[in-house]
Amino acid sequence: MPKDPFRTRDHVADFDDIVADIVARSAATRATLPMVADVPYGEGKAERLDLFFPLGRRSDLPVHIFIHGGYWRMFSRSDYSYVADTVTKAGAIAVIVDYALMPEVRMAEIVEQVRRAKQWVLDNIAGHGGDPGRLSVSGHSAGAHLATFLFEKTPMPSRIHAALLLGGLYDLKPLQTSFLKPLIGITDEEAVAFTPMTRWHDPNTAATIVVGDQETPPFHQQAADFATLLRAQGHGVRNLCLDGRNHMNSVRDLGLSGTQAADCLIAMIERKRH
Repeated sequence: MPKDPFRTRDHVADFDDIVADIVARSAATRATLPMVADVPYGEGKAERLDLFFPLGRRSDLPVHIFIHGGYWRMFSRSDYSYVADTVTKAGAIAVIVDYALMPEVRMAEIVEQVRRAKQWVLDNIAGHGGDPGRLSVSGHSAGAHLATFLFEKTPMPSRIHAALLLGGLYDLKPLQTSFLKPLIGITDEEAVAFTPMTRWHDPNTAATIVVGDQETPPFHQQAADFATLLRAQGHGVRNLCLDGRNHMNSVRDLGLSGTQAADCLIAMIERKRH
């Protein structure tokens, strides 16, 4: 039987070692960086975020939201604190977001949660020394999928000036017949309503779409297709393929100085609005 191209464990031999490493790195980040932990952005028990700060004076700092992956069903913000090492190195406030997990909640609730987290940042980050006019977002895998809903085209500007989407999922239909079917059971309605390929996005958001060169073919195809869609919608889009990286070591690299992924994240945060 062929391996499921969406089941990460089938394609990343050291999956568990990488997870253990990022959890340990995240604990070290929480022990060393200035932070405000467990901030509620909504009424649900999962609606929490952590703020991490660069050293020094906190005034009008750029702000970066990170949304973790895990196929909408696993991991939490505490597993990904390490991303704040790179964000704060770029002189920005890191906002690491949590959300409720499937199947206990459905996709519609998760999307609304990340939107509430963004709104909390816009409304409150100035009180923590951040500039809501210098807001960017990144996400990995399912987190990249969720990040797209923060820069959709609506009557109001999205206020996201840049987005980095790593190993993202932009078409949910193939996942309905993947290993996820008995685990979260994406419905036909969810696949239609929450597939980024069917939605309009704010052309004022500069998008960087990133995939590891060792990812399975569907991730490469979805990245290429979504980049094509965004360009057709008027976006300035950059594509980047990470050398020698797979679905897990690519996201670990976001917190490792000198890697392609971390350098890309820093460049995006430091990028001036066009």
